[in-house]
Amino acid sequence: MIMDIPPKLPDNPTRFMDQLRALIRSRNMAYRTEQTYCHWIKRFIRFHGMQHPSTCSTKEVEQFLSHLAVQRNNSVSTQRTALNAIVFLFREFLEQPLEELSFEMARKPQRLPTVFTHEETRAVIGHLKGSHQLVARLMYGSGLRINEALRLRVKDVDFGMRQIIVRSGKGNKDRTTLLPDSLLEPLKLQIEACLVQHKQDLASGHGEVYMPLALNRKFPGAGKEPAWQYLFPAAKLSNDPRSNVLRRHHLLDRGVQRAISAAIREAGIYKQANSHTLRHSFATRLLEAGYDIRTIQKLLGHADVRTTEIYTHVIRKGGFGVRSPVDDGF
Repeated sequence: MIMDIPPKLPDNPTRFMDQLRALIRSRNMAYRTEQTYCHWIKRFIRFHGMQHPSTCSTKEVEQFLSHLAVQRNNSVSTQRTALNAIVFLFREFLEQPLEELSFEMARKPQRLPTVFTHEETRAVIGHLKGSHQLVARLMYGSGLRINEALRLRVKDVDFGMRQIIVRSGKGNKDRTTLLPDSLLEPLKLQIEACLVQHKQDLASGHGEVYMPLALNRKFPGAGKEPAWQYLFPAAKLSNDPRSNVLRRHHLLDRGVQRAISAAIREAGIYKQANSHTLRHSFATRLLEAGYDIRTIQKLLGHADVRTTEIYTHVIRKGGFGVRSPVDDGF
């Protein structure tokens, strides 16, 4: 199943949500942003009894945002995401800018990220196999988010420059990150296997990978070229919701997440961890090694260095590096 490709919209959309989606796409915003904004706008509409947003005002927005903080006990980041979606709705779509908002702010404290020690990471990765293991090694070795790893194409692995190019990452931005020496050979083998599968797909009348609409127009036929194939192809062909064409998409994130969660349990690790913990651990290891925080920020793709600075609180020396008096003996 292809879940991260935006479905086709009518040429002249008349439904409210279709018109909203069309505007978001015209701004070249990421599909994940489209999904997030539409989710919160639908929740805002349902909260007010399916009242059309054009008949709402600042008061209704304040009521909804306060509800998220007081009744739903949502975090600061969740409330901020909902606010961004609703501001976009009123300012950009309805062209009815909101007045200054006054609402109950969420007070749920920000949690420190869970990280693995290097030994724990090795244990987790050791309980994974095949493509799932290589995805996990990339997340830990290059600081990739799970979907950034799964959406890699053959051309995004630059062996000559020893770097990985992340296309349309969070915030719809491109960036580069390091290509670990220990992954050179495994990635070359993965590319070979990927291209063997691609040849088989071409022979069976398929073999054209999904291309974003603009690129499909700019490079017609590029979807069948080896360079554009996904590095981690799915085991089965899937129906593309935009064109109803059978394509081989990349592995689904939920399958990899389940495999990593199982590996964490099998490794006997009882931290509240998941696949994203591998990326947290990448950042923490670099800080422990003394690398500059601005460099780590760029490798992770954080827009604000303050997001990266949270890892300074979880490096191996807990308790601010203070030696406990109990360790001096009695």
